[in-house]
Amino acid sequence: MTIGYTAGVFDLFHIGHLNLLKSAKGLCDKLIVGVSTDELVKYKGKTPVIPFSDRIEIIRSIKYVDAVVAQENMDKLEMCKKLKADIMFVGDDWYNSEKWQDYERQFEEAGIRIVYFPYTKNVSSTQISKALKHLRNGE
Repeated sequence: MTIGYTAGVFDLFHIGHLNLLKSAKGLCDKLIVGVSTDELVKYKGKTPVIPFSDRIEIIRSIKYVDAVVAQENMDKLEMCKKLKADIMFVGDDWYNSEKWQDYERQFEEAGIRIVYFPYTKNVSSTQISKALKHLRNGE
């Protein structure tokens, strides 16, 4: 059985998130999704709009997702090892970044493949937040 893992904040869930989960499920038998806790999101200098308990329930309810875990820190390799994941799925917006070049080496040493999926253009939680703020301010 091939186990896949992906993680994210999944705040203001949108089609890009769904595309990632659907594509990931197509490449593994069991898809486990890590949802960043509110504390981790705040550590990264952001504040989630949707609380963790709601975000994890939304992800748990998606038909492509087999299991959901709390992602409590930035160490995705540690989580993949803990879950015995064979594949780590990420958006290609991270491809060739310094952080992920480092990760690729570490994942390869651990025998875990990284698969990058195309980032869904013209949609992001950040863009949605900005649009909502713009609408609320009557601009």
